Amino acid sequence: MHRYHTERIDALLPQVRRFVEDRLIPLEPELLQADFEVVHERLRALRPEVERMGLWNPYLSEAHGGPGLSLTEIGLLSAEMGRSPLGHFTFNAQAPDAGNIELLLQYATDDMRDRYLEPLLRGEIRSCFSMTEPATAGSNPLLLSTTARREGDEYVVSGHKWFTTAADGAEFAIVMAVTNPEADNPYARASMIIVPTDAEGFELVRNISIMGHPGSGWMSHSEIKYHDVRVPVSNRIGPEGKGFLLAQQRLGPGRIHHCMRWMGIAERSFEMLCRRAATREIAPGVMLGHKQMVQAWIAESRAEIDAARGLVLQAADRLEREGGKAAAEDISAIKFYASGVLHRVIDRAIQVHGALGVTDDTILAWFYREERGASIYDGTDETHKASLARKILKRYGLKRKG
Repeated sequence: MHRYHTERIDALLPQVRRFVEDRLIPLEPELLQADFEVVHERLRALRPEVERMGLWNPYLSEAHGGPGLSLTEIGLLSAEMGRSPLGHFTFNAQAPDAGNIELLLQYATDDMRDRYLEPLLRGEIRSCFSMTEPATAGSNPLLLSTTARREGDEYVVSGHKWFTTAADGAEFAIVMAVTNPEADNPYARASMIIVPTDAEGFELVRNISIMGHPGSGWMSHSEIKYHDVRVPVSNRIGPEGKGFLLAQQRLGPGRIHHCMRWMGIAERSFEMLCRRAATREIAPGVMLGHKQMVQAWIAESRAEIDAARGLVLQAADRLEREGGKAAAEDISAIKFYASGVLHRVIDRAIQVHGALGVTDDTILAWFYREERGASIYDGTDETHKASLARKILKRYGLKRKG
């Protein structure tokens, strides 16, 4: 048994693999030729099977109705679900709902729990997280310009957001907005506030086209304008001015989930690469796999996937045992290393498939298009590399500039 495997997760993983292979991958051709809405209802119809496996809301503790998996077990499960872009949604483990659920479990008032959290847990509604802005650098959240001005027992939310994932069809948005502009600590200026998407002044401008595909429903990224949207102060999540703190709490586990999902994508792309190399004849009796360049890609991909997977599981283990501060360097390392491995393996698989690889006759072009953002969201690769390097150099006596 591998270091991070347990009897429990090793019993579950084959079930998840079969479910993804038999139930979800056959739906992908329709997704590739249309958009998410064409498969949405069929995915919802498959959810009772997930519940019978005991893996509905798989990230949750037993106390909250989940299976009570450790973070490393969740990572291994995420890799299996991630083999198909339809996996996490069918298990009710999709971003951004999974992160929003974690926030609400900790901070929801009774009214929030009844109106938003419980329906999310049952999979009856979806949510979105609205932070990134077109006019400010996402790499520096201190530049946040959206405001929530308090007037009596209401907040008046005004601002312009984009890349709000899954806003199309969501019941509500968790909006990061400046509530305390004069706070001495710049990290104490923003709060998280629930804004229902049917509130007056909420405008979904468009689903942003990503490399030619605007998407729909859960598989979309929207531009949103908040035109003096009024919501009760009771819609604030946690204390006023603690928005950045709450965001940091969800980022560590969220990056584990993302990185292991990427490992599922990389593993499937690798399998496609190898299958193509072994079966594609390029001359009588000569297969692609006979070429040393292709052999090198296969060897490099295998080593990189295994290394990335090991790093992510190590980070998950440390995060769970020692906390976010102790695991900060590990989290930075996996964010840029795992995304780099993901991109390289997908690209090699496309190259080995030749012209077929850039079509939507396979899942590879979809992976290439939709996962390019892996090096950007949740902190750019460059930001994480710089952060990790500074922490390391500090131990060698290098002082900060200025």
